[in-house]
Amino acid sequence: MTHNELLKLARKKSGMSQSEFAGYFQMPKKTLQHWELSERKVPDYLLRLMLYKLEMEGLVSGLQEMMDQED
Repeated sequence: MTHNELLKLARKKSGMSQSEFAGYFQMPKKTLQHWELSERKVPDYLLRLMLYKLEMEGLVSGLQEMMDQED
């Protein structure tokens, strides 16, 4: 699973729309769309931080392990 696919999975598991997810992380919705469509690659460090925040706030679980298996 690519980083972009993992990001999209995290958003869907959190139950947020693209607009809500972008607002949650205070980023432009267009940036999220580019990442989800694989038009740009989400930076590794940023995806790790986003997954960490989602897991610590109880919105998703187990996705950090999926990313670690990828590396």
